[in-house]
Amino acid sequence: MDIFFNNTLTRKKELFIPINKEEVRIYSCGPTVYKDATIGNLRTNIFQDVLRRMLRYNGYKLKHAMNITDVGHLVSDGDEGEDKMIKSAREEHKSPKEIAEHYTKLFFDDLKALNIETPEIVCKATDHIEDMLKYVEVLMEKGYAYETSTAIYFDVSKLDKYPVLSNQSVEEQKAGARVEVDPEKRNPYDFALWIKAPENHLMKWDSPWGPSYPGWHIECSAMGQKYLGEQFDIHTGGIDLIPTHHENEIAQSEGYCGKIPARYWLHGEYLLIDGGKMSKSLGNVYLLKDIIDRGYNPLTYRLFSYSSHYRNKLNFTWEGMDGAEKSLERLKNGYKLHLNGTDDVEDEVVNEYEERFHKAINDDLNMPLAMGVVWEVVRNNKKSPKLAKLLLKFDEVMGLKIDEEDRKQEEIPEEILNLIEQRKIARENKNWEESDRLRDLINSKGYNIKDTKEGTEVSKR
Repeated sequence: MDIFFNNTLTRKKELFIPINKEEVRIYSCGPTVYKDATIGNLRTNIFQDVLRRMLRYNGYKLKHAMNITDVGHLVSDGDEGEDKMIKSAREEHKSPKEIAEHYTKLFFDDLKALNIETPEIVCKATDHIEDMLKYVEVLMEKGYAYETSTAIYFDVSKLDKYPVLSNQSVEEQKAGARVEVDPEKRNPYDFALWIKAPENHLMKWDSPWGPSYPGWHIECSAMGQKYLGEQFDIHTGGIDLIPTHHENEIAQSEGYCGKIPARYWLHGEYLLIDGGKMSKSLGNVYLLKDIIDRGYNPLTYRLFSYSSHYRNKLNFTWEGMDGAEKSLERLKNGYKLHLNGTDDVEDEVVNEYEERFHKAINDDLNMPLAMGVVWEVVRNNKKSPKLAKLLLKFDEVMGLKIDEEDRKQEEIPEEILNLIEQRKIARENKNWEESDRLRDLINSKGYNIKDTKEGTEVSKR
C-alpha cells in the first residue's frame, strides 16, 4: 500500500519512494542533554516512534540514527551566548560530562516508559569531534566557510538559495536579518561551524584554528553523512528546528556534497498547555515524571498524543489526560473481551478494518483516523479472538501494550469475563431482567460494570 508524507521541503503531500526499496534510512534530531525532556519534547519522540512502527508495518527494514547533543548548542539559536551544557554544569555544580550522562539517562528512561523504541544508531556529539572537524575542513577547502577572530562561519551567499525549507531567497533572508552580533561576519545569516574557545572554556578540542568547539548544526550534518550517507530518506524533528537548525544542516550539506541530506522532511507541531505556551514563568513546564506522579500510566500520554495529528498543535490538559486514562482502560478491557469471546467474525470484516487502519497510518501517520478504526473494532458487538488478534496487530503501531496489565489494573478473572459475556448476550436479546441479574452478580463479586457507547467497562472496586 502506498505511503504519503507531508514534506516540509516541498510544502506538499508526496508519495513516499525510498532510495532503497528494502531499507529506509532516517535521521532524527535528538535531545540537548542539559535538562529534562518536557512532555512537549517527548511528543516529537512519540511521532518519530509511530513513523518507525508504520514503516515496519509496511515491511521495511530501518536504519535510524539519532544524535545526542552534549556540546555546541548555544543558549541562543543564533551565535550568541554560552554553550547550554556549560551553563547547566555551572548552575548544578557538576562537570559537563556529568550533566550529559545524567540527563541522557533520564531521557532514555522516559523513552522506555513511553514504549518508544531506541533507534538503531545513537550518536553523541562529543564522540564525533574528528568527523565534524573533517567536515568543516572540506567546507573551507570548497570556499563555503571563512575564518574570523572568533569562529569559522558558513558563507550563505555561496548558495543559490538560502533558506530552503521556508522558501525564501538569500536576498529576502538578508533583508529580514537581525542585527549582526559579530561584525566580522560577511552576511547577517552566516552561522558558526566552529567556535574558538576562550582560555577558561570547559569544553574545547585542538583544531587547525586553535582550541575550539563545534557549533550546534555541524554535528547532525557530520553524523548523518557518516552513518546514513550523503543523502537518506527521512529527516525528522520538531517544528522549532526548521528556521535555524534544519536550514543550516541543508546549507552545510549542499556545500559539502551538493545535495540536500534528506528527501523527506517531517516536523512535529508544538504542544500547548491549557491553550497557551509551555513556560517556566507560568509554572506549566511538565515532565513525564509529573504525569507518573499524578498516578497516570505513562502510556496514557502516548494515547493522548493520538488525539491530534502530529502536524497539528495539541492542547494538553489534565482533564484530557483523565479522558485518555479511561480510554486506555476501555481499550484494554475491549481487547480482553474479544480475546475471551466466542463469536465468529467474517474474514471480510477483519480485512476491511485492517485495510482502513493501514490506509490511515500510511496517510502521513493519521493516528486520529486510525484510532477511529481501533474503536470500531473495540465496539464490535461480536466478541471474537479474531478481533483481539487484529487489535494486537494495530498495537504494533500504537505501542500501547494493550495485552499487558498496567499498575492501576488487576487481572479480571475468567469467571467475571464469562459473566460479562453472558450479560452481553442477554442485552442483545433484550432480556433486561437477566442483564440486571448478571450485573448485580458481577457487583457482588467486587467488580463495577458500566455500559458506554464504546463498550462495557469493568473495574475492580
